Amino acid sequence: MSGAHYCIEDLEVGMEAAHERVVTGSDIETFAELSGDNNPVHLDADFAAKSPFKGRIAHGMLTASFISTILGTKLPGYGCIYLSQTLRFKAPVRIGDTVRASARIASLDRDKRRAALDCSVSVGDKVVLEGEALVLVPSRG
Repeated sequence: MSGAHYCIEDLEVGMEAAHERVVTGSDIETFAELSGDNNPVHLDADFAAKSPFKGRIAHGMLTASFISTILGTKLPGYGCIYLSQTLRFKAPVRIGDTVRASARIASLDRDKRRAALDCSVSVGDKVVLEGEALVLVPSRG
């Protein structure tokens, strides 16, 4: 077991966690290979230069996966189960961007062992993705 491990009894509304990473071209290429999403806006510099983005961008789901990193390793951490996630993509992530994913507990249903979290991913001061996650959290009992 690595990372944090909170049980539902440990959580409080307002608790927060974050994860940062610099997105590389290799990250994008690996994600394309794993997911099968070979859209040229992610992989072909010439094609992407002619797109509205004017260059290669990361897959939206690669960016969203950094939220999963938080949920599975930091808050609530080890043993939680993803139930749902909404996503609103607001701006592209580019090669070399430092992304900061964050999650904050918005509400708790201790009887059902569920935590709702407000989630976002930013590059600098710009929010590039936001949404809400619902997770099932282990209990001590």
